[in-house]
Amino acid sequence: MPHKHAVYLLIAIVIGVVAGIASGWIWGPAMQSVAWIGNVFLNLLKMMIVPLIVAAVISGIASLGDIRKLGRIGGTTLLFYVTTTGIAVFIGMVMVNLIQPGVGIDASAAEIPAKVIGKEDTGISDIVLLMIQPNLIESAANTQLLPLIFFSILFAAALTTLGDAGKTVTDFFCGINDAMMKLVVWVMYLAPIGIFGLVAGRLGKAGGGEQFMNEITAVGLHVVTVLSGLAIHFIVLFIILLVVTGRGRAYLTGMMRALLTAFGTASSAATLPMTMECIRENGVSKRSVQFVTPLGVTINMDGTALYEACAAMFIAQAYGIDLTIGQQIIVFITATLAAIGAAGIPEAGLVTLVIVLEAVGLPLEGIALLLAVDWFLDRFRTTVNVWGDSVGAAVVDKLVPDKRE
Repeated sequence: MPHKHAVYLLIAIVIGVVAGIASGWIWGPAMQSVAWIGNVFLNLLKMMIVPLIVAAVISGIASLGDIRKLGRIGGTTLLFYVTTTGIAVFIGMVMVNLIQPGVGIDASAAEIPAKVIGKEDTGISDIVLLMIQPNLIESAANTQLLPLIFFSILFAAALTTLGDAGKTVTDFFCGINDAMMKLVVWVMYLAPIGIFGLVAGRLGKAGGGEQFMNEITAVGLHVVTVLSGLAIHFIVLFIILLVVTGRGRAYLTGMMRALLTAFGTASSAATLPMTMECIRENGVSKRSVQFVTPLGVTINMDGTALYEACAAMFIAQAYGIDLTIGQQIIVFITATLAAIGAAGIPEAGLVTLVIVLEAVGLPLEGIALLLAVDWFLDRFRTTVNVWGDSVGAAVVDKLVPDKRE
């Protein structure tokens, strides 16, 4: 996309977000009538996820030529994402211990939400099993990205051993990837009106500004804790980006279209096409865009991990349960591991929170205290997730440079 178009589009997206918030706040439920506009935009993005990820990962890895080169970039990517996820959880736990948002909350009337029933037995092993699925078509239909990426990596590895025959197939997937990125540019022009519809419709569904403020007030300190933790982690990621790559404000500005789209859609997977395009425009190598970014969407959930840790500690405080240092370490480990596989699970945030609560014996009824504001916080943690993916691509590109470019 031409730079001038990118600037105009960013301004239009900002206007769309502000207009969506103002409209939903003032007219409330009436704005649900425009939600379909946002859903059309969201569906367009989701429509591109599966072919884009498969084509990008296969073409990116196969083009390495030697599968042994995957070890360094893959190891660096995993190390970075696991480290930043751990940092996010640590920040969340520090903030919740300082602010104590659950103290004084009345949790006596809380009941296990219907969405949680049937998920009580979910554990870390279920996340590992989701990596390998017998039916890739079903995984694609359910947007379970982890098994798709796992298969794509194996398939690309096989291509590197086939010589000329493998190159023919690699060229095919490179063509698909280029075509998908062109589609992404076209869809990006619809982002302002699409994000307006998503934001206005969702705020309208919450009942408008007055009703929304009532929901926020009920668990106000929890909202403050999560948002402050996310803000600190956002800054930490920016500092890492600046120190490792030398990139700074210009890179952040270049990612704003993706970050605002993440806020509007509340889905890092749906935002992936735009994230990849913005990272590419920021000058990151094609290899990192095609491999590091899709992998980040599936295993890098900094915002989600921070939220899960805060939520677990909030519930413990609301029920007057004093978690020991050992139990808080379990929360730290569980939230980090659960977030890594979150993208492979339907209703990911809810399921991973169940895993964290079960690990330290906290009541699942406490989830009901958070559902009213979960949709709101989800937008901010998704934005941080996408920022983490973006920083990861730039950092790995710097640490493991693509010598072909």
